[in-house]
Amino acid sequence: MDIENKVAIVTGGASGLGRATVERFHKAGAKVAIFDLNEEAGKALVAALGTRAVYRNVNVSDEEAVQSAINDVVAEFGAVHICCNFAGIGGSQKTFGKDGPYPLARFRKVLEVNLVGTFNVLRLAAEQMAKNQPDAAGGRGAIVNTASIAAYEGQMGQAAYSASKGGIVGMTLPIARDLASIGVRVNTIVPGLIATPLLMGAPQNVRDSLAQQVLYPKRLGEPDEVAKLVADIIGNDYINGECIRIDGGIRMGVK
Repeated sequence: MDIENKVAIVTGGASGLGRATVERFHKAGAKVAIFDLNEEAGKALVAALGTRAVYRNVNVSDEEAVQSAINDVVAEFGAVHICCNFAGIGGSQKTFGKDGPYPLARFRKVLEVNLVGTFNVLRLAAEQMAKNQPDAAGGRGAIVNTASIAAYEGQMGQAAYSASKGGIVGMTLPIARDLASIGVRVNTIVPGLIATPLLMGAPQNVRDSLAQQVLYPKRLGEPDEVAKLVADIIGNDYINGECIRIDGGIRMGVK
């Protein structure tokens, strides 16, 4: 699918990997809708991009909020062709430790945002994609979700986060199979240690130590490297049902 002139929804699009993807899509000629809870950052990004960009304050796990925002996008731009899900939360605590057992409400919250939120957005985006006129190959849309290497090598304290990202990995192929009949591809990216604002807020010695764990090149990944992978997936019609690691070959240890 050619990104130019397509309409893309990007959740978590106001910062980090989402922002890098928004900027790359916009540069490629797409119309971009940013779904994010950070209103200040979202509106600032739209102002910086100028034309072909809108922002909506959206809680991805809220069915009505997502449906309303998607309706707005269709009213504004006429369709939805691409959906990229980056919105998510983290948090680290042992299943049982000095603070007692992991709070069940917190566990549910991580799954609600990361896993349920991803599914909520993509299912409603797929509904709109089904209305598109198919291209020459029968394609109507493309969805890219975001997991994490924690889905495979979750470290101590990452039970909730790993469960949520493992769920995204696990549902990739079934959803790709579900949506094949309407010409919508579904893939998942699996980032490693990327220089997002959250990670860059760590002390320099911590970042240096993390970079040394990467096989090669021994550095943190750049957000635009992830955004380029997303664009490449969108642009290659034969990539479907895949979970693709982008991590410099790192394999995380116990902690």
